[in-house]
Parts: sequence; structure tokens; C-alpha cells
Amino acid sequence: MKNYSLFKESKEQPHKTRNVKKKNDSFFDESKEQSQIKARIVKKYIWAWAKTIIPWAKRRSNKILYIDLFSGTGRYKNGKKSTPILVLETAIQDKDMKEMLVTIFNDADPNHSESLKKAIDSIPNIELLKHKPSILNKEVGEDIVHTFEEKHLIPTLFFIDPWGYKGLSLRLINSVLKNWGCDCIFFFNYNRISAGLTNPKIEEHMNALFGEERVKELRMKILSSPSNKKELLIMEAMEQALKEMGGKYVLPFCFKHISANRTSHYIIFVSKHVRGYEIMKEIMAKESSWAEQSVPSFEYNPSINDSQPSLLCPIDTLKEQLLKKFAGRTMTRKEVYEQHHIGTRYIKENYKSALLELEKEGKIITNPPARQRRKYKGEVTFSETNIKITFP
Repeated sequence: MKNYSLFKESKEQPHKTRNVKKKNDSFFDESKEQSQIKARIVKKYIWAWAKTIIPWAKRRSNKILYIDLFSGTGRYKNGKKSTPILVLETAIQDKDMKEMLVTIFNDADPNHSESLKKAIDSIPNIELLKHKPSILNKEVGEDIVHTFEEKHLIPTLFFIDPWGYKGLSLRLINSVLKNWGCDCIFFFNYNRISAGLTNPKIEEHMNALFGEERVKELRMKILSSPSNKKELLIMEAMEQALKEMGGKYVLPFCFKHISANRTSHYIIFVSKHVRGYEIMKEIMAKESSWAEQSVPSFEYNPSINDSQPSLLCPIDTLKEQLLKKFAGRTMTRKEVYEQHHIGTRYIKENYKSALLELEKEGKIITNPPARQRRKYKGEVTFSETNIKITFP
């Protein structure tokens, strides 16, 4: 195995654990369903991202990089695997990834780092990876941000999963996202951030996360708006901040409390390229705990299931939007999807369903029409590119 490091070797002693029990010490005691969903999303995305990036990376550095700055122990106390192990197992099973993937794991707690090292060493066939995983023991702060800002990184998937908000900043995200082929997934602790926005003691952290002027504006909006609008305002502010620094495509996935139908946290995906957004959208859609008319919720909510009745008709809403947006135009299903889905909950199959219904209702004209197209499993086919759709 080859070693790869972004960081200069330091003669400083490893960061020492404070003589106080940390809040996240108990986080690895058991693998909660929310944590497993988060880990699955990262595992699925790194494979899909790698398969997309690798053909390009082979022409450049012949390496791709995964960075996890708050990696934890690798396993929960009940033995369940956490994200670092799942990522490495995925790489071992893929012929290109095991040759090209470089991994850097970091945790400020030396006990966590040591446990992670043991967990990684015990992975079957770990020696098949060309690049030995790097395990660091650093506080996430200005030094790491400065290191990334100075480097021109190879294509990187950046995972930031702090327990709260300390260490998470727009500068940190952008320090990696600025480079070609780099995407970021980060944990957004809505519960603590929502409370922190009005707490002057942690104003510095909120300014680092949203930007100083945006925090001031956000506080004013929250004070002058109904309480049920607070979450929307905060998430819109986060999305705007990410987009202003170049993260053109932002996709949040919400986690609700198990005991109450209120938000606990989000994981947020940010990318400069629409392809990454499309891939992650399909992954998050499948991890959603419920859907309405096959339109995914993009949330984990244990108190809601598909059997519960709802007055929502999102496909009907989509049909109305398409008729209005594309009136007087002729285009393919693929073009309809690409020009509409950004910033919505709709996935590719939803567009197919909506267009088939509009066709049956005689509200669009298709060429060739349904009667000239073959059937598959009882349903008329609707090609993404070979059918011309005219919106009156």
C-alpha cells in the first residue's frame, strides 16, 4: 500500500482528549436507523460518483480522494459498520476504486482514531487497496481550512459530519469544493443551529456557517415571521450561502425526531455539476421513508408511512407546472426533466408518469402517439429521447 497525505508531518503531540465526557462519545454506542441511512447515502454516492469521475481522473492524476474529517470509531458498539468502513469495503470490491481511491480519515479524539485504525485493519482484503488509508488526529479549524485552500485537490468527495456545528464553515466546504470533480456532503444539525442563531455566545460559529451579513438578515426575518416559517428561512439561507460560493446544486435530506414530528437534522449535498445532483437525488429518493404518488419526501420520518391518507396530489401539481412552463414548445421527455427538476422533489419516473397522464387526457400531443408505441408490462412505453412532446 502507498501512503498519501495532504498534510505536512508535524512534531506536535497528538490532540489530547479533554477530561470531560464528550456529547458524541455515546453516539457510537449503537447504530440508530438515522445513522444507517446517512451511511448508506454516502456509500451509494461514493460508488456512483467514482464511476462517473474515474474515466476523467485516469487522464489526470489517476487518483480520486475521499476525506472524512469527523470519522469516529468506524464501528458502533453493537458492531454495526459506520461510514469509513462502508466506504473502504465499497472500494475493495471495485477494480478501479481499489487502485485509485485515496482516503483520509480524521478525528480529534485520539481514542476514536485508534479504534478506527483497528476497525480498518480488520477489514477483509484491506491490503488490496493500493493507497493505505490515512488516519489523522487533528482539531478541525483554521489550520485544516488553510491547508485545503492552498492545495489544488484531485477529484474529492468531502464528508463533514460533526456532532454539532463547531468546525463546520462555508470556508471549509469551499476549500474543497473549489476544485474540479469535488462534491461535499455535510451534517447540518438543525436543532442546535436553530437555537444558536439567537445565542450571542456562539455568534462566531453562526457567522462562519452562514456569513455575518446573512446571519443578521436571517435573525430579522425569523423575528418578523410566523414560527412555522423558521425552518424554511434557515434552510433557504444555507442554500443561498452555498450557491454564492459556487455550490450551484444543493440537495438537503431531512431527518425527523423519532418521538415527534419535528426536524432533528439534515444532511446536505452540494456540487458544482448537475450530474452529481441527479445521482444524489435518485439515491436520496430511495432512502426517503415515504412518498406521495411516487414523489419522494426526501426525509426520514418514522412517524409517517405510505398507508396514511393525504390530500397531497404532487403529480397533478407537476402536470399543471409542465403545461404552464412549456406552453407552445415541442421537446423530449429528457429535455422536460432537465429543464424542470432542479430544486423540486420530482425524479425522472415522476415526469414519465405525469406525461403519460397528460397524453391520456389529451392535454399534450406526442409523436409518435401512444397507439403507435409498443407496450411493456401493460404500460405504453415513453422513451426519454425518441418521442416529441408538444405542449399546446
